[in-house]
Amino acid sequence: MSTDRPFVREPAQRRDGYGFTIPKKVPIAPEQAPRTVTGNAVYIAGERVASPASLAETAALLRANPEAMAWIGLYQPDPDDLIELGDLFGLHELAVEDAIQAHQRSKLERYDDTLFVVLRAARYLDATEEIEFGELHIFTGANFVITVRHGRSPDLGVVRRRMEADPQMLAFGSEGIVYAILDAVVDGYAPVLEGLANDIEEIEDQVFTGSAAVSRRIYELSQEIVEFHEAVRPLRGIIGGLAAGFSKYEVAEDLQEYLRDVADHAASALEESEGFRLTLRDVLALNAALVAQRQNEEMKGLAEASNAQNEDMKKISAWAGILFAPTMITGLYGMNFINMPELNWRAGYPFALALMFSSSLIMWLMFRRKGWI
Repeated sequence: MSTDRPFVREPAQRRDGYGFTIPKKVPIAPEQAPRTVTGNAVYIAGERVASPASLAETAALLRANPEAMAWIGLYQPDPDDLIELGDLFGLHELAVEDAIQAHQRSKLERYDDTLFVVLRAARYLDATEEIEFGELHIFTGANFVITVRHGRSPDLGVVRRRMEADPQMLAFGSEGIVYAILDAVVDGYAPVLEGLANDIEEIEDQVFTGSAAVSRRIYELSQEIVEFHEAVRPLRGIIGGLAAGFSKYEVAEDLQEYLRDVADHAASALEESEGFRLTLRDVLALNAALVAQRQNEEMKGLAEASNAQNEDMKKISAWAGILFAPTMITGLYGMNFINMPELNWRAGYPFALALMFSSSLIMWLMFRRKGWI
């Protein structure tokens, strides 16, 4: 919305084709139009009849024209902007406080004639395998809808353009806008679910490749799914709360059908996210089993290698023992001392050879019996 020539409005000067009061324009300072306002329009019978330059001007137009309806959009507003809105449109201070603090759970609350709805939109970032959540606060009165968006999703500009292209839908009033926003939020869950489904398929393939990083990937994706599930789950109560007011607020049958369709989509998203959560739980258990199996196989391989080494050591020790006796005898008789016994014995050499052979044979038989050779 351009703020090059902002203005306020004074008492009525003329009327347009709808009988809508068009006050005289009086220039004001640009600062009176908050920078956080992304949309500010007044409608009658589904047609945009004014685009006020300030929130105060919008409130004045609604007071002067009971048949008019305003749709105001804000993106990450300053607390002062929200406090101003509360004063201009009679918003409950607790609802304004929630909108200022943000980070609220999805909920629906009624304050007198004002409805306060908190929704959590989502979009999937495939590059990082993360779900980016946006928080949307909606204040709804008999003749106004105020949206306070924290996060890039949903794109309410698309919703506004679609509604303005369908005056019949916009003519339903504030209820029609709320249902259209709710439908946009729920429709935005479909790409998220598709991205999650693709990642789960990749994880299922990755589990069987033995990748070491798959466990962390499963855990992180499970956390994303749990958070998404918690964002979708309250919609059942929110839609039920809206449906409870059908009779009291005389909601058109067409809008009731739209809301039932949104409820079906929300229920499907909830069921699908629950299915993903259970699937990842099973995949995590399967991965743990496969990891344990691979560890057992590795341990078995290490045990077999250790056994093979033990067998080799037995053989080496056995042959070392067999060769030790001849080596000892040879070493003793190789010292050549003069007073050594049997040094001049004629049968000494054959006896030494026989002793070396017999000792080696005895030890070979012993090791053979023990299975070391």
